[in-house]
Amino acid sequence: MSRKKIILIWAVIFSPFIGLFSIVYLTSIGIFGELPTFEQLENPKNNLATEIISEDGIVLGKYFFENRSSIKYRELPENLINALLATEDIRYLSHSGIDVRSLARAVFGLLKGSGNSGGASTITQQLAKMLFTEKPSSGLERVMQKFKEWVIAIRLEKQYTKEEILAMYLNRFDWVNNAVGIKSAAQVYFNKKPDELLVEESAMLVGMLKNPALYNPNRRIELTTDRRNVVLSQLNKYEFIPDSLYDTLKYQPIVLDFKKASHNEGLAPYFREYLRGELKEWCSKRLKPDGTEYNLYTDGLKIHTTINSRVQGFAEEGMKTHISALQKDFNKHWKGYSKAPFPKDFEWEQINEIIDQGMRRSERYRKLKRSGKSENEIKKVFKTKVPMTIFSWKGEIDTILSPRDSIKYNKFFIHSGMMSMDPKTGFVKAYVGGINHRFFKYDHVVVGKRQVGSTFKPFLYSLAMQEGYSPCYEVPNVPVVFDKEKWGLEKDWIPQNSDDKYEGKLLTLKFGLANSINTVTAYIMKQFGPHAVVDLAKKIGIQSKILAVPSLCLGTFDLSVYEMVGAYSTFVNNGVWTEPIFITKITDKHGVVLEDFKPKTQEAMSKQTANLMVRMLQGVVDGVYSKNAKTTMGTGVRLRFRYEFKNEMGGKTGTTQNNSDGWFMGITPNLVTGVWSGCEDRSAHFRTTHYGQGANMALPVFAEYMQRVYADSLDSGIYPINFNVPKVVDVKMDCGELFNTEENNNFEEDEL
Repeated sequence: MSRKKIILIWAVIFSPFIGLFSIVYLTSIGIFGELPTFEQLENPKNNLATEIISEDGIVLGKYFFENRSSIKYRELPENLINALLATEDIRYLSHSGIDVRSLARAVFGLLKGSGNSGGASTITQQLAKMLFTEKPSSGLERVMQKFKEWVIAIRLEKQYTKEEILAMYLNRFDWVNNAVGIKSAAQVYFNKKPDELLVEESAMLVGMLKNPALYNPNRRIELTTDRRNVVLSQLNKYEFIPDSLYDTLKYQPIVLDFKKASHNEGLAPYFREYLRGELKEWCSKRLKPDGTEYNLYTDGLKIHTTINSRVQGFAEEGMKTHISALQKDFNKHWKGYSKAPFPKDFEWEQINEIIDQGMRRSERYRKLKRSGKSENEIKKVFKTKVPMTIFSWKGEIDTILSPRDSIKYNKFFIHSGMMSMDPKTGFVKAYVGGINHRFFKYDHVVVGKRQVGSTFKPFLYSLAMQEGYSPCYEVPNVPVVFDKEKWGLEKDWIPQNSDDKYEGKLLTLKFGLANSINTVTAYIMKQFGPHAVVDLAKKIGIQSKILAVPSLCLGTFDLSVYEMVGAYSTFVNNGVWTEPIFITKITDKHGVVLEDFKPKTQEAMSKQTANLMVRMLQGVVDGVYSKNAKTTMGTGVRLRFRYEFKNEMGGKTGTTQNNSDGWFMGITPNLVTGVWSGCEDRSAHFRTTHYGQGANMALPVFAEYMQRVYADSLDSGIYPINFNVPKVVDVKMDCGELFNTEENNNFEEDEL
């Protein structure tokens, strides 16, 4: 054989390798398209979700474009790594980004026409594909992309450790259902942290890597189970699990604890939505090292909050338990009334206007308005029946209803808002803005404001205590007249009690507060005037505008639950108002603290006054005896007799005009809690005070909540302890009267 033929034969043999090497080389220098720079390899761009983290380390929710959270290799369970290697790339630890054996097998299989010779892509190549290449539109582009993946894979292997590459890969993969990254996937599918995953759970997630849309356990559980078993067989094949375990696990069904990442689901949805607005403002005022503003949805911030996940859960359960039962009473109360839930003296025109207002406040109306629809066209749309899902306490109902009728349907629901905070630190432990965030977005803690009624009365009493009045000071229970000329009114104003039960009798201040007697409060107002009340309101954190008028004494103005809880913290915190706060610190994705948060404080009253008020508020719950009235009464005594609390606690009920609003403010040494309950429209309400008073509308929410908190004291750290009030205060509270507990049977309160 001639020399030329030998050279030709070897040239033919080596030409594919020379050509392949040449193409790879040309790809590496960017001839066939741009490759990522060194900086891009160092910092591959991820959209990391911002996490809202509870006081006890639970992720309450996330803000994201992609529901992605980073995780370190050390946080990955061994069974997950084993499943990934056994299924996707068993020689991962020994190759340098390209598995030559797998590549040769794939090429040989392709030449033979075999379709089951296995894939050639390593985990590193798959990461390269996810990170830096776009989806090809043609076969040629796919071939060229493959070469790029090889180059990038080799660069990744040089730049990162094997462990870092595995973590990057698992942090980037999209498991569908808003589960981007292994941390989110473990949470969404199994409600677990990654290091808590069982072998069979890890096998399911690894099985989904082949095609997450196809192997979606929510849609194709049998197919997903078969794929999981393939992963288990690979684990067994490479001796990561023994035969006995494999034989057991392959027959076990997939058990999901599916928690779809949704702003309407999970703990504290109203809190998270309120926080979103606050954090967006924070981001707009803070710059990253590169000079750009922080992005709430992509920068992976960690928001460390004051919310305790267990306490938050108890608050939500407590509200659900009572308000769902109260709703049954409300529906029964209005059954058979054609204009329900509006008063019978309402004209139909008034009712229709209320429904029209609801229509104009809806998102559907705004969208139609933006699209250029006329008012008549919009009303026609609202009267047309369409399929929809509506709320009920027994579960969501799929029905066909006109949007207008759905608005009327929703007018029947009683809503509630609740907030609970540590009065010493200002840390808000629980925040429940409503009964169901999916159907009722309006927040009744910070955003919503309603008439506070008698819950504002303790602040007038604290003025009296501050100025030297004794809790035992007696006031005649007679009408108090505010002269129109002296007080700048249109006409004389004479506050009335809800009944004449103690008319003409001398009543102590502590009895007057315990039983919410309007004439006693009016007497105090007349002594100090409304300007002194407004000044105190500012000191205790009331930011809403309050007019300096005599009717302040009966709480005729609107405040938020947030403001009221902060204000009541003053009594428990020795006269110092503490601002309720929600965030302790914000860190970046690397854990660097960007800002710490501390509550504002302000001295509002003396320590002695605050201690006296704590004891007087206890009288609302314990009952106060009056020698002149010859009875023991308190509007909050059902906390003792119905709910059987034995520890020291105080509070104040509140009921507004026509029973439109029911309030209860509860104080304990370690928690101050406020609850409001009522319908969306003030014109919809119970017809009688028996049902509509704060002791029935709001107090039971507090009771249900505190029962759960105290039952969990070992974990929550919140125990039923006594107030730290000096004995000298108890001496001042002793009016020389006998305390008759047998007569603690009052469940009524004055209304405005």
